[in-house]
Amino acid sequence: MLTALTNGILFTGTERIENGALLFDKEGIKGIVGKNKIPPDAIIVDCKGAFVAPGLIDLQIYGAGGYLFSAKPSAEALHAMAEAIVQSGTTSFLLTLATNSVPVYRDAIHTVRYNPHPALLGLHLEGPYINPEKKGAHLEEFIKVPTTEEVGAMCDEAKGILKMMTLAPEVTDAAIIQLLVNSGVIVSAGHSNATYEEGIAGFEAGIETVTHFFNAMSSLHHRATGLPGATAVANVYASIIADGIHVDFSTVVLSKKILGKKLFLITDAVEESLEGPYLHVKTEDRFTLSDGTLSGSKLTLLQAVKNCVQYCGIPLDEALRMASTYPANLLGAKNLGRFEPGAKANIVLFDGAFNVLGVYLESKNQQ
Repeated sequence: MLTALTNGILFTGTERIENGALLFDKEGIKGIVGKNKIPPDAIIVDCKGAFVAPGLIDLQIYGAGGYLFSAKPSAEALHAMAEAIVQSGTTSFLLTLATNSVPVYRDAIHTVRYNPHPALLGLHLEGPYINPEKKGAHLEEFIKVPTTEEVGAMCDEAKGILKMMTLAPEVTDAAIIQLLVNSGVIVSAGHSNATYEEGIAGFEAGIETVTHFFNAMSSLHHRATGLPGATAVANVYASIIADGIHVDFSTVVLSKKILGKKLFLITDAVEESLEGPYLHVKTEDRFTLSDGTLSGSKLTLLQAVKNCVQYCGIPLDEALRMASTYPANLLGAKNLGRFEPGAKANIVLFDGAFNVLGVYLESKNQQ
């Protein structure tokens, strides 16, 4: 059955349309037409002036719905997280685990494999091959130097479940980066003390993106530009956490000017956890470890979009692309992050105060 969303302000991923109707059926997006060209048998949904955008895509989220996935990598946790994430307007995400033990990684892979969800794209392992000098909230006891044997075994076991890995290029040789790339894993540089030269070498070896730009990495100095400088010169993708805490909003503005369409939004969101190796404590505006170390955000991706608009001067259509189209481009997913014929009907409706009014996941109304 064909559905037509009318009387909404459409953001297609390329343009803003104010007088069109978005058509979709169970197979996905069919197109955008004028109101006078809506097929007579279509179900009409009046959006009453709401903003209508492609469902958001979060490539780094650790917890939601009362669960930190690494503390309890179970089907129960996965589905509670997925439901909460989708209700927030994010219709595609990578479940993320911080540096952890091999058994936890195996449990996570097993859970994702046998409990598919239409919003879940796979796993993002942030670690364990990072630099202890830039570990941030990661536990040093689990940090290690990679070997070809271990990485190969992990890729074989994951069989496509592992979609992204964050590692430090200065502790990982080119052969291991290429092994990950050949296994279909997007490699991201992060938690790294890389020099400019080490960063460039990592990108030349196959690293495609950078994890939470400016956080937990070598600093940008005029005599040694480090990983931020290498990121800018190599013109690769980078994620950023736009909560005003992980980085100042002026840093988001600067990053946007440097990277343009290669900068995308993540939440890095966690949940309070009183079990497992990572004990996250909830405060008013963030999560910390028990010693006060910043350990995660309380963002939703739509809130990050709002912050970009309100505090960074980024136009709404571009902020939405940072949360949908650009991460989809990094993934190589042409059926996500845009309203084009053949794309999935993943849709979020929200008002001027950035309250979620409706969500469609693969054409199905979630509210």
